Amino acid sequence: MARLGIDRDFLWEFGKLERAIQEKVHASFAKFEQATHAGVHLEKINNVRDARLRSIRIDQSWRGIVLAPESGDSYTLLKVLPHDDAYDWACRRRVSVNRATGVIEVRDVAAIEERLPQLTEDAKTSASRLLDGVGDADLGRLGIDGQVLPFARVLTDLDQLESARGILPEPQYDVLVGLAIGMTPEQVWEEMAGAGTVAIEYDTSDVTAAVARSPERVVLVSGPDELMEVFSYPFALWRIYLHPTQHRMAHGCFRGSARVTGGPGTGKTVVALHRARHLAESSAGDRSVLVTTFTKTLAGSLEDSLRILIDNEALLRRVDVRHIDQIAYQVTASRHGRLQVLPHSEERDRWKRLITQFGLSSTEAFLSQEWRHVVLAQGIMSRDEYLTAARSGRGRPLGTRARTEIWPALAGFDAELRAEGQWTYETICVEATRLLELAESKQYRHIIVDEAQDLSPWQWRMLRAAVRPGPDDLFLVGDTHQRIYDHRVSFKQVGIDITGRSERLKINYRTTAEILGWSLGLLRGERIDDMNENLETLAGCRSEVHGAPPILLGASTRSAEMVHFVTAVRNWLDDGVQPGQVGVAARSSMLVDEAVAALVASGFPAVSLAKRAAREGEVAVATMHRMKGLEFRCVAVIGVGQHQVPAPAAVTSATDDQRSHDLDIQRERCLLFVACTRARENLLVSWHGTPSPLLPT
Repeated sequence: MARLGIDRDFLWEFGKLERAIQEKVHASFAKFEQATHAGVHLEKINNVRDARLRSIRIDQSWRGIVLAPESGDSYTLLKVLPHDDAYDWACRRRVSVNRATGVIEVRDVAAIEERLPQLTEDAKTSASRLLDGVGDADLGRLGIDGQVLPFARVLTDLDQLESARGILPEPQYDVLVGLAIGMTPEQVWEEMAGAGTVAIEYDTSDVTAAVARSPERVVLVSGPDELMEVFSYPFALWRIYLHPTQHRMAHGCFRGSARVTGGPGTGKTVVALHRARHLAESSAGDRSVLVTTFTKTLAGSLEDSLRILIDNEALLRRVDVRHIDQIAYQVTASRHGRLQVLPHSEERDRWKRLITQFGLSSTEAFLSQEWRHVVLAQGIMSRDEYLTAARSGRGRPLGTRARTEIWPALAGFDAELRAEGQWTYETICVEATRLLELAESKQYRHIIVDEAQDLSPWQWRMLRAAVRPGPDDLFLVGDTHQRIYDHRVSFKQVGIDITGRSERLKINYRTTAEILGWSLGLLRGERIDDMNENLETLAGCRSEVHGAPPILLGASTRSAEMVHFVTAVRNWLDDGVQPGQVGVAARSSMLVDEAVAALVASGFPAVSLAKRAAREGEVAVATMHRMKGLEFRCVAVIGVGQHQVPAPAAVTSATDDQRSHDLDIQRERCLLFVACTRARENLLVSWHGTPSPLLPT
């Protein structure tokens, strides 16, 4: 029976094909699997550079390109395209075997040949070449072959190399990038093959063996059922594939804490999940690895994904997945029993009473923020500490006299809570930190934090106290451009050192270049911190998948906007998109409910994610906050009008505190950015009346 492999690049593209074409691909390759001699289904291609590339008929207008070995029954599906495009793709490419790693490679031979003359001409005027410090012998030992070597030798800067990513064989491209950024040949080899691995000269003519050695490139299926499963979940490809940069961070050994950053869709959470599996494999004892994040919903999603990634129950028991407040509550309740949490409404009343008691002119909102963002954020315990504390991010200045006046109210709030046996989520976390610091042994050997940008300073102190400082203690994953809560953290101030152990991912695997480019415009010019006392950047963040540009739609009235957005959803569904792959985001819960009602009234099953998870066949509607961590083929972001985004209640008045006002506006921009980048293929942004001032002009 013929054995079929499916190329990873095609799997990314399969999910974007029209439903009718997907079904024909299913049918074609189910029959292919059942054939004793697959060659009867394959046709030779004229003028092809690699005679092993054959075509298979999908329908009258579409063809698949298959790698057929010279001997054996192992075949690999590389591409499905319209007839002429498929043949053009095949005529430009060649499949090879990397002699250093033994894995399969695909290269655009024609593009390399076309670019080489101009690069050679440009190099004549350059004083140096990109890889001057690396000898041919080292390049050959790392798998650089006879065609790529001349190309590499005329490169003069990293931009030229990065622009060639899509045409060079991927393993060789990764080698050249590593050398270009300053890694030694020995370091590059360790990244490729692992420390201590002895080099082997592989047979470059044995494609069948190379396919079997390439699980990161080719998904092998053993029968029609497994083939259907792979085709059914093309966007779950993270289970089997990591880009070399992702692999390095997921499987690395670090002297201390390490961090992965990157824009939306760059695979940060994927790295965190693989990191959890890697650490679990090297750990002893149940629940020695903690995976945590800032909400219960996201923690549940992480646990579901880990169960897909780790199919060994014994290994799963080594990983504890829970959200940050759950950890704090468990630790504190173990000492104090059941905890009574102060409701938000009562907290406001308490601040009002303290203002009256001490005759202050401050508002309850100001005191509440001062208590959280200065006192708790810095772990302040006394008036003297408060008088000398830095208040970065707090725009309204306070001199010694003003601080002396409000300190009794700040201290009184804590004292009243303790006297009445009441807690806030913040004080629960502070007490958990104290208890963990006193504990002789630590429950966890390793902690992995997803969506790190949305944790508070007091939560970071608790995590720092929950694991002993040392190799691979904390692994942090996040993007401050996607910060949706008002927390400003310096890792250095909470005792976390990531110096020299940070990596930024740049390639977006989720969103089309058109959606990503437009969404990046929402944040253009914003100075966003990196949580390590520097500024973060999204420079270089890119997507290599193209599609339709976002649709921007303004309506005259609220009801007209509802009609337009429902029409857009109808069009997506008519195009074959399943309801479960459509998401709708709004800034307010009230607008979420209106959107659900409008969809249901038009005959489209829909649910607010605030009430329950979406079932199969339902459009998911949620606030922008709740959309965090989700993704859909098509997303409508509605109500992006002047008086809705930014939400007036979420923004401090500029007259009260200019700095807080500016940070609030930045956070609203980040929130809109998060909502828009949930879309993989299609994005609609709508409003009625005047559009939001946060939209790019």
